[in-house]
Amino acid sequence: MPASPSTARVINDRLALRLLQQEGPLTAGQLKQFTGLSRPTVADLVERLTAAGLVAVVGESGEQRRGPNARLYGIVADRAHLAALDVRTEGVSVLVADLLGGVLAEASVPIGGDTGTGPAVEQAVALVESAAKEAGAAPLHTVGIGAPGLIDPATGELRDSSGLPEWHRRLVTALHERLPARVIVENETNLAALAEQREGAARDRDTFVLLWLGHGTGAAVVLDGALRRGASGGTGEIGFLPVPGTRTLPSATDCEGGFHSLAGSGAIAQLAGEYGLFTGDTGGEPQAAVLVRRAVEAVTRSEAAAVAPAAEAVRATAAGAGRPASDLRPEEARRFLDALADRLAIGAASLAAILDPGCVVLGGEVGQAGQDVLAARVEARLARMSPLVTEVRAGVLGGGAVLRGALLTARDGAQDEIFAPPAR
Repeated sequence: MPASPSTARVINDRLALRLLQQEGPLTAGQLKQFTGLSRPTVADLVERLTAAGLVAVVGESGEQRRGPNARLYGIVADRAHLAALDVRTEGVSVLVADLLGGVLAEASVPIGGDTGTGPAVEQAVALVESAAKEAGAAPLHTVGIGAPGLIDPATGELRDSSGLPEWHRRLVTALHERLPARVIVENETNLAALAEQREGAARDRDTFVLLWLGHGTGAAVVLDGALRRGASGGTGEIGFLPVPGTRTLPSATDCEGGFHSLAGSGAIAQLAGEYGLFTGDTGGEPQAAVLVRRAVEAVTRSEAAAVAPAAEAVRATAAGAGRPASDLRPEEARRFLDALADRLAIGAASLAAILDPGCVVLGGEVGQAGQDVLAARVEARLARMSPLVTEVRAGVLGGGAVLRGALLTARDGAQDEIFAPPAR
């Protein structure tokens, strides 16, 4: 049954808007080429979208042709403004963007563990309000939030998870009350997977697992292009996975004794210490990420020096200036990375055995710091442990993947609402 004229118009308008989002400004002729629609149909939809304030002339094509240059049409980016939040146990980061995701302002605030619930919530909400004001983006249309813990798949609300600050849940309620904006909450690891799939290491994969390695551990599962959350929103809570090499078993309220005890930031820092790698102030970055990065640098320099000893010796001396000698011994750094890969392979192999994703992305600050040096080690161990072929990749967005994923989620939500046809 053919679509009615009104339905066809809606379909054509949404198609044109998605093309303008993906490709950037286009001429009417280019829209005709991409959509396969007739010239009069394209002219009508451009007129409708312009009248609705969704599309505007943003320039000319610059093509060499007789007569005037063709006008370029683009989405009106400031039609709506968005905010993205990365909520951690130690603070909040926020960015404000336009409808196309162009970043207008960024800010962060640390929130100490001894800060009361009310003051912590107030600091976080004030941060969002001030960032929006700085960007000239008030009122906000949609706010995307990435937070640790479980998201109830039925309500979309952050559940009361043991070990997380009370202000996390109160913040969501406060944002609903203080801002005239739609608020979308998602687990931080799921958002990181979305960002790595759209803009990072998994752009060519519609099935993969992201193994999050930051202050804590987690996993996100994407199968056939869809994020899988599970019956209670707990898919990927790998920190609670019972594993060998720990002294106890995890409980319903504490992941101590689970995979977190092998691969959390504190566990990795302790492992590094066993191999003589230490670090001081990390500037807020997870200590484990700093240690892994320095180990990778030491191994990389050693391997490069074996190829070009004289030239590399000069570079290594310069690069190592001011660093503790214990961080630069390549053999100990190599042994540390091998031991870490042994640990990570346990979690990755468990995921691969159940899901057969074909690809595991080592995400978060630690995964990014490990680069291909750590990823290759984990992949080699998986190949020995399982008959299932599993590629292991280093995440490229690091800890920033959560904030980026929150922005992508906010943008998608806002565009779905704004680009929707008007109610009849």
